Amino acid sequence: MEIKEDNTSKTHRISKRTILFGVIPFIVIGAMIVLLLNSSGILFQSSIKPLPEISIEKVQFSDNNMIVAFVRNTGPSEITIAQADVNDRIYPAAVEPGRTLTRLADAKVIIPFVWNTGEPYKIGITTDDGTRFDKLVKSAAAAPRPTVGQASTFALIGTYVGIIPVMMGLVWYPFIRRLSPNKYNFFLSLTAGLLVFLGIDALLESNEIAVDNLAPAFNAQILIIMVAIVTLITLLYVSQRLIQRASERSKPDIEYKTGYSSHSEPDLGTRDMKSSSTSSQQQLLIRPIAISMMISIGIGLHNFGEGLAIGAAVLLGEVALSSFLILGFTLHNTTEGLAIVAPMAKSRRIPVAKLMIMGLIAGGPTIMGAWIGGFLYSPIATVIFLSIGAGAIFQVVYSIGSMMYHTNGSRGLLNNHWIIIGFAFGMLIMYLTGLLV
Repeated sequence: MEIKEDNTSKTHRISKRTILFGVIPFIVIGAMIVLLLNSSGILFQSSIKPLPEISIEKVQFSDNNMIVAFVRNTGPSEITIAQADVNDRIYPAAVEPGRTLTRLADAKVIIPFVWNTGEPYKIGITTDDGTRFDKLVKSAAAAPRPTVGQASTFALIGTYVGIIPVMMGLVWYPFIRRLSPNKYNFFLSLTAGLLVFLGIDALLESNEIAVDNLAPAFNAQILIIMVAIVTLITLLYVSQRLIQRASERSKPDIEYKTGYSSHSEPDLGTRDMKSSSTSSQQQLLIRPIAISMMISIGIGLHNFGEGLAIGAAVLLGEVALSSFLILGFTLHNTTEGLAIVAPMAKSRRIPVAKLMIMGLIAGGPTIMGAWIGGFLYSPIATVIFLSIGAGAIFQVVYSIGSMMYHTNGSRGLLNNHWIIIGFAFGMLIMYLTGLLV
């Protein structure tokens, strides 16, 4: 037996020769890349200069009659900024830190200009070879400054849009606890429909931001899918670990209630029956609560992206945050509280404090997102966080579907009209309330 273990350990030992074979391909590929980049006429003719590419990521209007354009060189070669214009008229401009930008380097183009609130402006940047790039701002507005007053305003908007609607949705908890099994399945599938809509909405919104604000060099569409998939896989692993840890912690309590522990020695049949009972009780007590917690986290990530969009809208002057807009977000997000309480409505009575914590996890990130979006807006960061939110939401949908599958079976899922109607109705609710935003 010991000889077999020694032979097994030897087979898994990597020799220096094996390591060499693993490194050789990288050395050859690296040498080929260096040769291609340093040989004129192989990749492109030396007489042809690659076209420049500039991305105007953000335009800010300051109170001291200044327009600041944040630009990035997203082309293949070094470029030099020659001039700037506003509404097709050239104006003197300062460029910080310098006019020459290497690939992916960024700069601020500062244009002295007397602008008026609410008017449209087209900002143009021209390189030294005569190529011009522009960005249209539909409605100019002063960029918010990181002051206590402005931060309080963003916090108030985030509370109206994120925290209050989610807390209102949590009030549905006593109602759902008293539903029949068919009606409970209806609300579970309705929750899945709500979340699928939110996930699709996050992907579409991130794609819109990527198309409008990010250069092709960033491959933003691929980044969206990649981040969403990695988030989905990671949270699937985390959720399973969460359920396992909660099961291990609650095992002594369940053993006490069932009268079985590792120190006692009942007969084999009794042990199997009690072990099966313990496992089922653990699932009934723990799995729904873990799913609701993951729903809170997923919705929180989605609402963080929503807060980023709100803050950016104020910063860029593209959307007027009227009372009608805030009302639309409130109605749209109230259903998120329902999505949190539905999975655990049939498990056991949940303390109010735990419900409040879940509500804050889901709604609180809206405030943080509004702060970051209003004071430190970044298109690439917004795209990444929206993609993370989409992946988190699809992970929750998978968990809800898995729980319903184990409860109803595959035939029960397909033959239960309550489940089909609930899923369709959930997506319809989100669509109709989204029309108000």
